[in-house]
Amino acid sequence: MRPRKIIIDTDPGQDDAVAILLALASPELEVLGITAVAGNVPLPLTARNARNVCELAGRPDIKVFAGCDAPLSRKLVTAEHVHGKTGLDGPALPDPKMPLQDAHAVDFLIETLRAEAPGSVTLCPIGPLTNIATAFRRAPDIIPRVQEIVLMGGAYFEVGNITPAAEFNIYVDPEAAAIVFASGAPITVMPLDVTHKALTTRARVEAFRAMGTEPGRMVAEWTDFFERFDIAKYGSEGAPLHDPCVIAWLLQPDLFSGRRINVEIETKGTYTTGMTVADWWGVSGRPANALFIGDVDADGFFRLLTERIARL
Repeated sequence: MRPRKIIIDTDPGQDDAVAILLALASPELEVLGITAVAGNVPLPLTARNARNVCELAGRPDIKVFAGCDAPLSRKLVTAEHVHGKTGLDGPALPDPKMPLQDAHAVDFLIETLRAEAPGSVTLCPIGPLTNIATAFRRAPDIIPRVQEIVLMGGAYFEVGNITPAAEFNIYVDPEAAAIVFASGAPITVMPLDVTHKALTTRARVEAFRAMGTEPGRMVAEWTDFFERFDIAKYGSEGAPLHDPCVIAWLLQPDLFSGRRINVEIETKGTYTTGMTVADWWGVSGRPANALFIGDVDADGFFRLLTERIARL
């Protein structure tokens, strides 16, 4: 089978970095490009971090594009309290040598979806949805050309991690999320409900370190830094690796289970802005617009992740 063509839209983030490594280590996937967006940290840092990760994977040939530096209509909210001031705090990283592409990420998204065969490109947003929504608003003709959108964002049973009601990626730009969920494109969602079941443990982190490779060491050290916040917040043994769930779904969907439901985005709530109103029980009568994932085989997920990272 030919590799599945994907574009990763990201705001790295330690878990974003692991997701990128997983994609670049997997021959089933062809990464057409990486588009950076402001989110966990401001855009100059997310664009830098994406290139650092490509170099770590030995893939300086991957094209990285800088995109939107602020949400559609709101002030940017960032997450240095989770990811550190660089977004990839933990091990020290040099300045990347590979260039940032001159084109804007939104232009790359539009041009690529128009150039590739209809239904042949999957979008993998693992940060705020600003780049994707901007591309859809500017060029609505590309929407039916998208094979699928597989995104990390939202929550239902778990509810929020940045407010009581909202998950961070959706909260940063709820207007963008509303555009994407209303677009009609096929959508698969990895919410907090599933990513909080993909928790690191000491044994899982040490398995990365024991690889004896630079990518393995970096993943272990990123996780060492990243999990301190979640352990303190949730009292859990480790940290959820949110974003790699998107890539794992593309590689081994049988690791996951969920159901097709209607998902609406709250953009005006006093206390619920950014909430993914997920109609899990089908009470609204609104038509399903997303496959909302609710469970994952965590052991299988980490076996896949460890086996692939070890290839780099």
